[in-house]
Amino acid sequence: MRFSEVELGDDLPETHPDISMDKVRLFVKAAYMDFPRFTDHEFAKSEGLPGAIVPGVMSQGFLAAMIHQWAPGAKIHKLDTVFRTTMVVDTSATCRGAVTDLDEDHHRVEVDLTMLNHEGVTSVIGTATVELAD
Repeated sequence: MRFSEVELGDDLPETHPDISMDKVRLFVKAAYMDFPRFTDHEFAKSEGLPGAIVPGVMSQGFLAAMIHQWAPGAKIHKLDTVFRTTMVVDTSATCRGAVTDLDEDHHRVEVDLTMLNHEGVTSVIGTATVELAD
């Protein structure tokens, strides 16, 4: 995706990241975050959670990946997120984005981001500033 091809209000292609236990286990081991609240449903429930949860930084990674799938080679200058509810491992997730601002001088776009849980509830909201080639 090039800056000249983007219009205000464009939607990014929706993605459905894999939040299975196998993928979360791989991620937490690689990130040195191998804690039972991420990999053991019963332990997480004992802490008052609905089950094992997807680490927040993993959710941010899914949103960044969605941006890069839409615009390979783009440079993400800023990615801010707010976590509203937990994402439960072994369920489904949907990532969405929309272009909300254009900076023609720097070939940057602002993108509003959302990640919905398996019930369609918005679990993560955010914004990203993305530089595109032109």
